[in-house]
Amino acid sequence: MKMQGLDRFPRAKLAHLPTSLESLPNLTRHIDLGFGGLFVKRDDCTGLAMGGNKARQLEFYFGDAIARGASVVLITGAIQSNYVRCTAAAAAKLGLDCVIQLEDRVKDMAVQYHVSGNVLLDELLGAEIRRVPDGEDESGADRALDALAEELSLKGAVPYTIHLSPEHPPLGALGYVEAAAELLAQAAEAEIDVGSVVVASGSGQTHAGLLVGLHACGRDDVSVHGICVRRSASLQRARVLVCARAVSRLLGLGELVDARDVDVTDSQLGDGYGKPTPESERALVMAARLEGLLIDPVYTSKAMAGMLELAQAGAFRDRSAVFIHTGGTPALFGYPPPA
Repeated sequence: MKMQGLDRFPRAKLAHLPTSLESLPNLTRHIDLGFGGLFVKRDDCTGLAMGGNKARQLEFYFGDAIARGASVVLITGAIQSNYVRCTAAAAAKLGLDCVIQLEDRVKDMAVQYHVSGNVLLDELLGAEIRRVPDGEDESGADRALDALAEELSLKGAVPYTIHLSPEHPPLGALGYVEAAAELLAQAAEAEIDVGSVVVASGSGQTHAGLLVGLHACGRDDVSVHGICVRRSASLQRARVLVCARAVSRLLGLGELVDARDVDVTDSQLGDGYGKPTPESERALVMAARLEGLLIDPVYTSKAMAGMLELAQAGAFRDRSAVFIHTGGTPALFGYPPPA
């Protein structure tokens, strides 16, 4: 199933697509609630430097960067950011320089958090690493990147900045408009009645892209449940709605998504971004020991815990639910083992 409008945007081939749609039979039996079953969309297997959802998003950012003649790409993110790691890998693959700004969002972490996992890979991939002590001022972090981009321009470079604050066009969400169509085609071929999709909701681009893609395919009967990993449900709901409307405008589709379509829960937010909850730690261990599925402490374990919570509350009824595995497994090495 091909999504109309995406061909207008320049794109760099980075991800191994389509990713597989797999059953989670042991988890389904374990919770034993009698609905259609749990499935996982393996976007941890997109192939770019240990994979993850950011590979789909970066195809559009790097396509735009190359079309603009960029020589260096700049991005900001948390110390264990998957986005930053994948950006460094994409830049290396496409022959561009990369400057990454690591924000100290998660306080009081052990040394391994600062040197292992994604940080180790950032260094291996050859990115120039800058560090900033603040981690909660998105607009400020983007302004710091813009100032750095101006410095690089004066030295003769052609910088391209991937902004993370919502004031900027969400090109990356286009990757998940396409992913929604891909998922629907796979489900139809396998005769899976998908009623729900569950995803970690952080920047909002993956969540918003899925919503727009499903609605563009005429499937507003499929709910997208966003599990908050960085901010409260009220703040995240507004963010996802703004992003979804911006994506619809990019594609010339009008307003496909309204506030009623944005479903989020902050039940797994706990002490905030990068801080596991007892439920997310249990979900991480359960996924590994029942399905051999590795999820991460920051995003996907919270999303998995949220999915199990929704299942137990009867949210999926007699239809199937798909967990979007957005990757992040390198972060496992930056955290202590679950208790």
